[in-house]
Amino acid sequence: MTAHIVDAPDAEAAPSHPSPVPRSAGPFSRVPGLALAVGIAAVATFAGGLVPLVGGPVSGILIGIAVAAVIRPGARLRPGITTASKFVLQLSVVLLGAQLSLAQILRVGLGSLPVMVGSLAACLTAAYFIGRRLGVVGDLRTLIGVGTGICGASAIAAVTPVIGAAGAEVAYAVSTIFLFNIAAVLTFPALGHLLGLSQHAFGLFAGTAVNDMSSVVAAATTYGPAATDYAVVVKLTRTLLIIPICLGLAALAARGRRGATPGSRVRPWRLVPWFLVGFLLVAAANTAGLVPSHAHHALSQISVFLITMALSAIGLSTDLPGLRRAGPRPLLLGGCLWVTVSLTSLALQAVTGTG
Repeated sequence: MTAHIVDAPDAEAAPSHPSPVPRSAGPFSRVPGLALAVGIAAVATFAGGLVPLVGGPVSGILIGIAVAAVIRPGARLRPGITTASKFVLQLSVVLLGAQLSLAQILRVGLGSLPVMVGSLAACLTAAYFIGRRLGVVGDLRTLIGVGTGICGASAIAAVTPVIGAAGAEVAYAVSTIFLFNIAAVLTFPALGHLLGLSQHAFGLFAGTAVNDMSSVVAAATTYGPAATDYAVVVKLTRTLLIIPICLGLAALAARGRRGATPGSRVRPWRLVPWFLVGFLLVAAANTAGLVPSHAHHALSQISVFLITMALSAIGLSTDLPGLRRAGPRPLLLGGCLWVTVSLTSLALQAVTGTG
């Protein structure tokens, strides 16, 4: 991967995204947006029950996109939508820890390493060569590469201050990654059934070949509960790869391959997402017997509804005109990397016998 800086695309052409919630925004400012996300999630849960192959989470994101295309949510709804798409999703992941033990997490994490590391290496290599061929250079290529290879928007957010990427480049990269998140949620479960993948194999496939946690969980939830548990552990283990990637890029910057930036100093402990720590703490509590076995089903149902709610909010945040303005080359690179990671994951499963 390169860390060379390039001229940023025209900022006016960059896709717009929901503004972050202002620090001064009180808790009640989030109520309208949260209420809308809950309403869509309730409808999506009902629809998912009628069509189990699609499921509630996928229905939520599709309904959210449809609503956003007709009536663009305004500033009054934005704080709650942002909270639902970020904090609620992270909270749902923490609750998933109640279904697992630390021994299971360790076993799954170690068992998935060959597929995980191999998929990442293939993605970064393809990003470098295909990106150069397409003329997608410098920071934008780096952002799309790490976003596809590790964990989507979270990886992009972590890498951005390290390489000093321009805001327009970040917007392009996030839009590109988001498009293929949706594609994965809609196509991977059907592909898994077509290939006859087991719950274990599909969980490993989703955990290593899908980008953002929301899309991993949505695809795996549609496939089955065992696939969801396995995919979440694989995905959370994969998220930790942000740390060596950021440290490597920071080392390149320090060696003078690009100018020093104020944000280039990396603190490894700040790169570990809080919900990963929460997930491990809840799993530890479950391992110690502090989570009653009769509560597992209820916690699982709550987690799935929160996931549906978060995906509904993400659908509401979609800027379709912005995606069109991003242009074809970043999307083409993202598509090539998506296919590369998917095929590499399936191939490595077959070769290593981990599927």
